[in-house]
Amino acid sequence: MLKPIGSIVMAAGRGSRMRNFEGNKTLLPLVPLSSPLQGTQPILLHILSSLPLGPKALIVKHAKEAVMEATRFLGVAYWEQPVLNGTAGALLAALPFIENGAFQNLIITMGDVPLVRPETYIELVEALSSNVFVVLGFRPQDRRQYGALEIQDRKVKKIIEWKYWHTLPHEKQALLDIFNSGIYAARREELLHYIPLLASRPHTVFKERNGKQVKLEEFFITDLVEIIEKDRRPVGFAVARDEEEVMGVDDVDSLIRAQEAYRRRSSEH
Repeated sequence: MLKPIGSIVMAAGRGSRMRNFEGNKTLLPLVPLSSPLQGTQPILLHILSSLPLGPKALIVKHAKEAVMEATRFLGVAYWEQPVLNGTAGALLAALPFIENGAFQNLIITMGDVPLVRPETYIELVEALSSNVFVVLGFRPQDRRQYGALEIQDRKVKKIIEWKYWHTLPHEKQALLDIFNSGIYAARREELLHYIPLLASRPHTVFKERNGKQVKLEEFFITDLVEIIEKDRRPVGFAVARDEEEVMGVDDVDSLIRAQEAYRRRSSEH
């Protein structure tokens, strides 16, 4: 009998780069009709249908009523992220779901990455048989801006952000060929052990709000890699089939590319 796999999908953000769109970008269509912004098959519903069987939680905030209405017949749980304070902030918002979940393994993914294949999610979870935490990596054509996985003996030692790794000597940069997609899997019990440590490591960031620079505290899931590695516990990785599979829908151009990829895949089946 297959064991249920828990999933947390982050669907709280607005998507500030999506011009002329005020809704929640996870509800944008994969099948456009009158325009790329209008159509059917919302991104979020496709992601939920691709995830393995098991309890699912949506992290909500912006336009949460629309997200809840679009998913109300799917049996998902909703957890509001009071302040948009980073990816680990979303985990903290869903802590009761993790604590009380009837599952051993958990997928953590984003609500704007629609093209991940069901079998890739399964590969991610299967890697938990020999790891506490697993990162879904990919090999991009343009490595700029992505966090790189520092890998030794098939284990991830840390995730190095672009602002740090791009200053490394070229021979060291050349060793970095797998990059972070922002999608993860974790063993539930071990994750609960490490979440308090994650919550104790806020980052100070500056973001523009209404034309002003505002200082914020944010929490990042990527910190889990170093926290777990410091404990000498194994962190593994799986690799997406291609870069397109983990493409995020950040703006209208990427939405159009995702729609074209979805149409192409649909025609192949």
